[in-house]
Amino acid sequence: MLTEFSVPPVAPSPTTGNLADHVVENAAIAPQQEVIALQRGDAWVGMTAAQFLQEVQAVAKGLIANGVEAGQRVAIMSRTRYEWTLCDYATWYAGGIVVPIYETSSAEQVQWILSDSDSVACFFESRSHKATFDSVSVDLPDVTRAWVFDDGAIDLLKQAGQDVSDEELESRRAQVQPETLATIIYTSGTTGRPKGCMLTHKNFMFEVEAVVKGLPDVFLAPNSSTLLFLPVAHVFGRAIQCGCIRARVRLGHAPDITQLLPLLASYQPTFLLAVPRVFEKVYNSAQQKATAAGKGHIFDTAAATAIEYSEALDEGGPGLKLKLKHAVFDKLVYKKLRADLGGRVEWAVSGGAPLGARLGHFFRGVGVTILEGYGLTETSAASTVNRPSALGIGTVGQPIPGTSVRVANDGEILLKGDQVFAGYWNNPTATAEVLEADGWFHSGDLGEIDDRGFVKITGRKKEIIVTAGGKNVAPAVLEDRLRSNFLVSQCIVVGDAKPYIAALVTIDPEAFPGWLAMSGKPADSTIASMVDDPDLLAVVQSAVDEANKAVSQAEAIKKFSILPVDWTIDGGQLTPKMSIKRDVVMKDFAVQVEELYS
Repeated sequence: MLTEFSVPPVAPSPTTGNLADHVVENAAIAPQQEVIALQRGDAWVGMTAAQFLQEVQAVAKGLIANGVEAGQRVAIMSRTRYEWTLCDYATWYAGGIVVPIYETSSAEQVQWILSDSDSVACFFESRSHKATFDSVSVDLPDVTRAWVFDDGAIDLLKQAGQDVSDEELESRRAQVQPETLATIIYTSGTTGRPKGCMLTHKNFMFEVEAVVKGLPDVFLAPNSSTLLFLPVAHVFGRAIQCGCIRARVRLGHAPDITQLLPLLASYQPTFLLAVPRVFEKVYNSAQQKATAAGKGHIFDTAAATAIEYSEALDEGGPGLKLKLKHAVFDKLVYKKLRADLGGRVEWAVSGGAPLGARLGHFFRGVGVTILEGYGLTETSAASTVNRPSALGIGTVGQPIPGTSVRVANDGEILLKGDQVFAGYWNNPTATAEVLEADGWFHSGDLGEIDDRGFVKITGRKKEIIVTAGGKNVAPAVLEDRLRSNFLVSQCIVVGDAKPYIAALVTIDPEAFPGWLAMSGKPADSTIASMVDDPDLLAVVQSAVDEANKAVSQAEAIKKFSILPVDWTIDGGQLTPKMSIKRDVVMKDFAVQVEELYS
């Protein structure tokens, strides 16, 4: 095992310019190349590089006309759609800093992000998003401009900016340099309050060059295209968006993930980016369909063959018998799976949560190679990634070009490169905790580096939960609110690598007798005998509902289980200072945790 590994850069670090330059350069180099695809009914209508530049410039002028100054913050609260990308680049062109807000965010989260970032304006996708803002707008006097995509915001801005000169617009773009802040992305913190990660134009420009040139088979292949359905509010989706614009990859947007399969069929991308949960769903739905049709055994044998075939590729190649078997299943099973993804997908980029070797080998055996990567918001997305030329299934790959990775004495993964953020907005203390003076960033994750420089993540120092969908969830804010209910003694939020957030709850033995009397229950009832009592469940549900107000829908507790016993120091679940030993609880109550997901 290695303790440190670096990959040399593929491009010099940027010393001039900004992300908006990519739009200008594309229009100059290949004005008629289709770079955006817009969904119009069942069809996809192309937008050229020249047209996209005109759109970006027109909206940027509208922002200037509305009084947005260079360096001011403009927020975007929307699903993944074309207008998100347009307003992202328009804000950069006008010299502004973009603040993403998840479209599922609660009013409390919206209020915190807009106030902490000192935002002056916000784009909203719909009137319902605007209504969320309106409910807290009295506490946000500086957010004086609000535009709603569904109410014609883009046309209004274009009209407003007609009197802004090209010279004024270009002077704004010229002010933006690599060290200028591009975005402040708020990420879950262990204290519950999201922290704003300051990412510069240099951070993203470096990341984009490293990924695009490091994965030329994906981004620079002729007629490459992708359909973006992950949130652009998340750093992973944002980095891929910027990579596609930089490389002139045909970029489409899919706001409604429930319509993903028909959209993939009509769009036919050459590569996808997704979180492991998406790949799990593709596998599980295919297996369920086969079983329902009485072909479960065929699918299971095909899956085992795909995995065996992929593993053989790493060990000298498959033999003749395996090749023939694989070819048969390609016609019977694999071809249909590739068709479900649009029929042209060769590559997929996975991040946000661990994929696992089984799924990695299965999809490569089917003909879609998943390139798993690893990174954080603080590292502008990927800091390590598997590349077509350097693939290690079951790992998160080698460092991206120009990046170094180190394993500290306690096993923590440290990262260094120009993709590492500038720090946390308005929070120098938190910045100093993770960023060393010489540039090494402490990831909070535990891992190892093999002899070829491939990184494997083995655990998490932090208590941040990462769901199977890649959503980062801070359990503290939910747990603190849950415990504020009089009847709740202890609780832990679970959901690491699971499809949703859930909770284990214990009842306060001292408060329990009073609740029994108040509810007209038999006085000799025990907690163990009442865990399924509808009235007790209703009390805990009300506590869960209250806790969920502090977080987005994606972070909310979907299920809970009341345990028959409380956690104690004597029982080993609590420390002397009454802190919960999570590893002990997860071990002692593993069965109950699994039942939350069965």
